[in-house]
Amino acid sequence: MALFSVSPSVLSSCLKSPPNHHVKLSNTSLPSLSRRRLNSFINKASITSAETPIRRTGNHHPNLWDDDIIKTIQEHQYEDSHYKERAERLIAEIKDMFNEMPTAKSGKSCAENAFEHLVMVDKVQRLGIDRHFQNEITQALDYVYRYWNDCPKDLNTAALGLRILRLNRYPVSADVLRHFKGNDGQFLCSSSLSEEEKIGSILNLYRASLIAFPEENIMDEAKAFAATYLNQALEKNNISSHLLREIKYNLEYGWHGNLPRVEARNYMDIYGENRSWTELADNKEILNLAKLDFNIMQSVHRRELEPILRWWKDLDLDKVEFARHRHVEYFALACAYAIDDKYYVYRSDFAKLCALTTIVDDVYDTYGTIDEIKLFNEAVKRWDPLPPKSFPENIKIAYKAFHMGVNESAQAAEKTQGRDTLPYTLKAWEAYLNALTKEAQWIVDGYIPSLEEYLENGVPSSAYRVTMLQPILTLDAVLSDDIIQEIDYPSKFNELLCLSLRLKGDTRTFKAEANRGELVSCISCYIKDHPESTEEEALDYLKELLQKRLKELDWEYLKPDNVPTISKDYAYNIGRSYQLLYKERDGFTNSNKDIKDLVTQLLLEPVAM
Repeated sequence: MALFSVSPSVLSSCLKSPPNHHVKLSNTSLPSLSRRRLNSFINKASITSAETPIRRTGNHHPNLWDDDIIKTIQEHQYEDSHYKERAERLIAEIKDMFNEMPTAKSGKSCAENAFEHLVMVDKVQRLGIDRHFQNEITQALDYVYRYWNDCPKDLNTAALGLRILRLNRYPVSADVLRHFKGNDGQFLCSSSLSEEEKIGSILNLYRASLIAFPEENIMDEAKAFAATYLNQALEKNNISSHLLREIKYNLEYGWHGNLPRVEARNYMDIYGENRSWTELADNKEILNLAKLDFNIMQSVHRRELEPILRWWKDLDLDKVEFARHRHVEYFALACAYAIDDKYYVYRSDFAKLCALTTIVDDVYDTYGTIDEIKLFNEAVKRWDPLPPKSFPENIKIAYKAFHMGVNESAQAAEKTQGRDTLPYTLKAWEAYLNALTKEAQWIVDGYIPSLEEYLENGVPSSAYRVTMLQPILTLDAVLSDDIIQEIDYPSKFNELLCLSLRLKGDTRTFKAEANRGELVSCISCYIKDHPESTEEEALDYLKELLQKRLKELDWEYLKPDNVPTISKDYAYNIGRSYQLLYKERDGFTNSNKDIKDLVTQLLLEPVAM
């Protein structure tokens, strides 16, 4: 039995009962590929080590960072003690703001009190400084939840509370929104609100609708209504620039393609443009802390990048020219949600393992011959520190770096877990490599499986599991084997994260991969199962399927269980970081656009104070 398989509960519901048959590629399998081109790809992949290999390559752009980034990372000005002292003073002042918020004895209405508590929590969370106020946030939300069912609410309070309470794992029902839905399908705001206040309420409705669980039809209705309303507001172009920017940001990034530090950086600019907001003394102090904290942690993260750049050079990974060099990009992604300086080992581990996984993926997907891939598998099963002698020098470099990286990660995990986790994690790596091998064999055989078979293999080959497991074990939360399996295989949580990455990735990469000879994707398998369907119909089906799986994932993420919050949050945010990379295009492969901007924003450019 395979080490990683898809449970019937998830996989069977992924499919509209397509025929369970296997097909070989033919002239008509993929209309965009000619038979000559297809045979060329298959012949190249079929060459063995006894011949001179004609290797496929991805023609990936070179590393974007090493030479230019060195000069920038030498500047650590915000680590000076007086900046930290100023931040500590602001933290103390904002804690006082929390403590001074109105209670039931203040004379204000229940709804007013709840709204003020929610707004305060929302501000510090959006601006990425909530880790400094965890006790205060808990007290504020406990207060809101205590009166939640009995307190009359307007649409803005209901939407804001639903999202914040749900994301903080309070059991609240989406039915609270039904009170504001008219017979015509419109969601109603108070008539006393200004136009921009109404838009703000609908924006909060949209944000709430993104945190939906399965079978919550009211959330689907709210999302459809709010998205239409907000897009119409953008077309009118008669609203303030900060609100315009906020609407665009939320429509573009949503929830699953967003990360805390990315959101914080954008909201600093959004709030900064809102003069009426910044004129309030409390808001000004909160924004000042957000900017200062961002710059302090950016300086810390920049310093942490130096040893990662040295690691890359010392292992000669810059000489593995056929592969994507993305160690800086992965480190930036880790910094986007694992912010606190005490989680350096996690950030470093995640960046290194993701970079190594990407190189291994390029060996299996494009550069390596089928014989070399099988030898790689055998060496990993023996956990041999030395690569096979028949490997070309660049694959030898990749293998040695991979072996060293996995071992070092296991040693880091042993310090926090108190036991050797390497045997457990090696099973995950073997499952991943076996899945990659099967996909490589499909290329050799010119074979397109059914969508069911493809997804069963595509879950482990997505690489989510192997890039999540070892970094999570370095966190300061001890996980027994039973607890690990609530977020790792065979949990539904892990399965849905793998599946969502596979679905999202394929819809963004299938054309480029077909051009490299990687002909099998969700799209090609769906078309083979439904010969009369078009590429557009396949994409529509898969996008709809992804949205359903993300709702199931959100339930698995937010439901009560035994997993420490930090472990589950980071496991979930790894999935969100991959969704962000695939937001518009294949950011893994083409990092010289959106992801380059993200690295610059998160690691290189301080916020103007």
